[in-house]
Amino acid sequence: MAVEEDLGLFGPGSVTWRVHIEPVMWVAGFRALLLQSLEPRVMRGTYQNSALFDPAKAWARFQRTVEFVGTRTFGSTADVERVAARVRKLHASLRGYDPDTGETFRLDEPANLLWVHATEVESYAHIALRAGLVDTIDADRYLAESVRAARVIGLIDAPSSREEMADYYARRRPDMRMTDEARRATMNLFAPKGQAPTAVKIAVPTIATLAVATLPRWARRCYGLPGLPTTDIGATLALRALRTATGVLPDVPAPPNIERARRLVRGLSA
Repeated sequence: MAVEEDLGLFGPGSVTWRVHIEPVMWVAGFRALLLQSLEPRVMRGTYQNSALFDPAKAWARFQRTVEFVGTRTFGSTADVERVAARVRKLHASLRGYDPDTGETFRLDEPANLLWVHATEVESYAHIALRAGLVDTIDADRYLAESVRAARVIGLIDAPSSREEMADYYARRRPDMRMTDEARRATMNLFAPKGQAPTAVKIAVPTIATLAVATLPRWARRCYGLPGLPTTDIGATLALRALRTATGVLPDVPAPPNIERARRLVRGLSA
């Protein structure tokens, strides 16, 4: 009897795999970073502990984040648990300092972890919807599936629909603001330095600019930008154009688990 292949948390029939194999989702990743940066404790904890802001180490640190998301999304159950355990152990050992209150805090406080998780998965669902990859039903399915990813980092009560996510954002929105750390992080985001490949340094400012345009209007205002409806219209058109353009290009070489996911997802739609 053949042994059933371990497809991890999701699998080729999931909205998650269908969305994450699309190149336009790089915009979602940058959008998530911009939203995460507006939570003062999340941003300060990251700034005080992460190599993301050291030009000599930033590219390697960014690659590790991409690899974690890729393994969590496309890896086997054992691989997902391995990388999740490593991340949980790392976060449990780290502390941040809040100059507003004088308090020291854990990076793995549930409120911090939930903001990072929620902004990531909401950004993927949001960009997929605006780019025309999914409809509202599948956007809700994506968020329902994302609860599995939340559990591996210890979150048991993450938003599981667009409505729940909107309610969560409404509750957290008063806490969001620009800090000096967020300002420095944004400058690094738009002008990557250090060891990043030249092609990345060229592409990132364009991707980051589009990501800013897709932010909620309140978040754009936090960054000192107008929250105009016309920006929303232009960003949606740009996303759809980018999706169309990348859809006719050859796939960028990827790790084996992502190549397998592409093959299996496309096999279902063939």
